[in-house]
Amino acid sequence: MKKTMSQYWKTVFANDNDALVPEIWAQEALMILEANMVAANLVYRDFENEIAQYGDTVNAHRPGTFTAKRKVDGDNVTVQDATATNVPVKLDQHLHVSFLIYDGEESKSFKDLVELYLRPALIAQAMGLDQVVLGQVYEFLGNTVGKLGTDPDADTVIAANEVMNTNRAPVVGRNMIVTPNAEGALLSETEFTKVNESGDTAGLRDARLGRKFNFDFFMSQNCPSVAVGSTINAAGDINAGNLTIGSTVLTMHGITGTYTPLAGMWCTIAGDMTPQLITSVTGGSTPTSITITPGLRHDIADGAIITFYTNGVINQAVSPTGYALGWNKNIVHTGPAVAPKTGQLISMGVDGYKYAAMSTPTTTQTLLNRSLDAAVANAAVMGIGPAGEYCFGFHRNAMALVVRPLAAPRAGTGALSYVANYNGLSVRVTITYDGNAQGHLVTVDLLAGVKTLDTNLGVIMFA
Repeated sequence: MKKTMSQYWKTVFANDNDALVPEIWAQEALMILEANMVAANLVYRDFENEIAQYGDTVNAHRPGTFTAKRKVDGDNVTVQDATATNVPVKLDQHLHVSFLIYDGEESKSFKDLVELYLRPALIAQAMGLDQVVLGQVYEFLGNTVGKLGTDPDADTVIAANEVMNTNRAPVVGRNMIVTPNAEGALLSETEFTKVNESGDTAGLRDARLGRKFNFDFFMSQNCPSVAVGSTINAAGDINAGNLTIGSTVLTMHGITGTYTPLAGMWCTIAGDMTPQLITSVTGGSTPTSITITPGLRHDIADGAIITFYTNGVINQAVSPTGYALGWNKNIVHTGPAVAPKTGQLISMGVDGYKYAAMSTPTTTQTLLNRSLDAAVANAAVMGIGPAGEYCFGFHRNAMALVVRPLAAPRAGTGALSYVANYNGLSVRVTITYDGNAQGHLVTVDLLAGVKTLDTNLGVIMFA
């Protein structure tokens, strides 16, 4: 029977560096990481065993496509180029978890230390990697079904499948990641209750809910789910005008309170209930119309309520002002009064680039799921997206998770380190002794980048 690394029991004694074997820790870490990822296990993974460092740009490979050709006897075959398109990806995801094993705790076995420290550390890494991947969902706002605030049903899933079919996404390899709330709604549907009779216990352990309507369903707690009302600022209503699908200029009146919508903010309109980015406002402090993108996805009624979502304002006035292309740390801002939620849609002005809030945002600082795709000026509007559930259906080739190994510390630095690579993943474990804290410092880290490859291969299902 094949053993897991946890079954290689070994006692660890204080200050005995030979007992803290980084090779074993790294291999065990890799297995725990892969077992706890959901989204990151379902997208295309690009891996090469070449040492890289943070900030490097590498060429990932978009899987090639071919076209079936016809011939008759005597015809030569039509030869097509067997090439995969190079896609530049910046390795800007250096995720790490560090913890101290104090001398008094090192008498525990390796198995105990794994359960106490390594497993929780790798679960956190898996959650972080899933948040990075699922934060890309907002790049697929051109393909949506359902309405925010309305539970999805079988018809909603069928509509998502239709979008994928229309966009010629391959049928094999489609996945649908749903939020816990959306999962609950779907499991009340007759078509989904039979998942409990599937007998696929291995799949259920991996959060897989079954295959329905050409999608393999998974639930992830990292799928964007934003509490209703968490960022609502003010409301107005539609004043006749364009009320049909595709409309992008909406006349309005009746702003609640002393409030003015701004270009770069997000809104929803009753009856449509899809995220709409405001690109311009007519009428100043007493607006008479707004221009939105992507435009209405559903017909609306005269008098429909418009809900605006509180924006932030970039607060980086020190030299150099604003944030440069590629900025990867916290974005400092003033407002909103309520902090964005983890996974919530974040945009900068009206440039079209969309991100997701990572970690634990506050009212003054937000970490994005990836580096800035464009420079952001000081005092620019930071848009915060509408509340609701953002389930994500996609083919694995819609996105790439690019992973490269990190270099081990140089010999003679007193660090024990090992890099484990397997199945498109790479994890480094580094162990050093901290004389002040009187214990071993263990750092588990990885280097990755994420890139959307084809927006035609994904669809957002609102709930």
